[in-house]
Amino acid sequence: MSEERNINAETDMELELDINEQRRIRREKLAKLQEMGRDPYKIETWDVTHHSGDIKDQFDSMEGSEVSIAGRIMAKRQMGKASFIDVQDKQGRIQVYVRQDLITPEEYEIFLTYDIGDIVGVVGEVFRTRHGEISVKCHKLVLLCKALQPLPDKWHGLKDVDLRYRQRYVDLIVNPEVAALFRKRAEIIHEVKRVLEEDYGFLEVDTPILTVIAGGANARPFVTHHNALDLEMKLRISNELYLKRLIVGGLDRVYEMGKMFRNEGMDKNHNPEFTSMECYMAYGNMESVMDITEQVVSKAALKATGSMIIEYQGKTFDLTPPWKKVDMTEAVAEITGVDFSKIDTDEEAQAAAIAYGMDKDEVKGLPRGKIIAEMFEAYCETTPGYLDGPIFVTGHPVEVSPLAKRDPKDPRITRRFEAYINGWEIANAFSELNDPIDQYNRFKEQQAQLDAGTDDEAHPMDEDFVNALEVGLPPTGGLGIGIDRLIMLLTDAPTIRDIILFPTMKPL
Repeated sequence: MSEERNINAETDMELELDINEQRRIRREKLAKLQEMGRDPYKIETWDVTHHSGDIKDQFDSMEGSEVSIAGRIMAKRQMGKASFIDVQDKQGRIQVYVRQDLITPEEYEIFLTYDIGDIVGVVGEVFRTRHGEISVKCHKLVLLCKALQPLPDKWHGLKDVDLRYRQRYVDLIVNPEVAALFRKRAEIIHEVKRVLEEDYGFLEVDTPILTVIAGGANARPFVTHHNALDLEMKLRISNELYLKRLIVGGLDRVYEMGKMFRNEGMDKNHNPEFTSMECYMAYGNMESVMDITEQVVSKAALKATGSMIIEYQGKTFDLTPPWKKVDMTEAVAEITGVDFSKIDTDEEAQAAAIAYGMDKDEVKGLPRGKIIAEMFEAYCETTPGYLDGPIFVTGHPVEVSPLAKRDPKDPRITRRFEAYINGWEIANAFSELNDPIDQYNRFKEQQAQLDAGTDDEAHPMDEDFVNALEVGLPPTGGLGIGIDRLIMLLTDAPTIRDIILFPTMKPL
């Protein structure tokens, strides 16, 4: 009878048992071990000398060598006085051959009580079975942890998506591709940092997550209370204003990768807690950080996939620099026939938009810049593929870019770009506003909207930031990249929850 067909009868029987019954049986087994003075929970450490992948990769030089491994039992096959178990560690799985005469009959009887999911330490000799499988011939076997919860069985697995997100610890054990995805996530993040630090000379910094004023973006914050100070505080929605303060202080190139928090809706592309990278480059501008964006994204793709041409959900994207560029106002003129570059007043812009076909009530009272932005956004939403990219959208009106420097050629627009891939905004960047008087006036407008209740995403005046600008912010290029969305693209993950270890979930 082959090794593959010799399935442990105990495993078959356990599959038929109610989960609560399985728990009871496992607890009874634990109690017996503890009565024998073999409590696995009292063991503190195990000397791991090798891992499964290394043993397989280096078999020719390791055959006959003694190794010490540790991991979780994922399969168990008994053939009388000998058994095979599959032990899973951080590199994968390896088969272990357990024979009664090699570990003593007493130890073998105890071993037979071990369950799928138990964690064991194994000392043994590397060899190849007659079926050709690289294995470890066990000389010593120690139970390091008793699993009191059964793992999902190998036929049905852990398929419920909601349960996978809630019990990621089980998901990582039984679905190897999930563990591989999160290792890939770590590689991508490491490459992003490497490009910033080694190729461009940025310094990684840490800035506050708890703030009094949640500025730097238009979004609703999470609000909390600091008991000792009796102070309402907010979780940051952006770290932009702190990082610019560091540029003022003379740290010419800084970046931070970390969590941001926005009290908004959730969908396949949004989680209220997400990872963002923001960097600021003194004496740089919009074009400087445009180059950084192309390099960070394309080199992360190369690291993750081996190519700058990636596949995402059946679509192909070539991330090789340089990327296409489109000006928002020029695009609206091309799309709608309305040339807003020749329209100066809000009233003229409203009339032109209504004549084009926009809803009169929605347009009423909107400034020229917001009308341009909404017409462009509406077209993009109704024209699949327009922002598949990679593509840079430039020429944002000042009304929708409160922190960007005005274009010296046209003060109605800003020196800003948004980068899109697959229709998703991947990056947002500016030639940063460093005029403290202009910044004060823009903050003042936001404060007026907040006081009037006309914009629930507006934020209070940040007087200390204006003070920092008065000290002097050099010409600066700033960039923010949505790391989670980038990782979705580079790992072909259909939803943001697939690439966040513990996504936000509604309690059961």
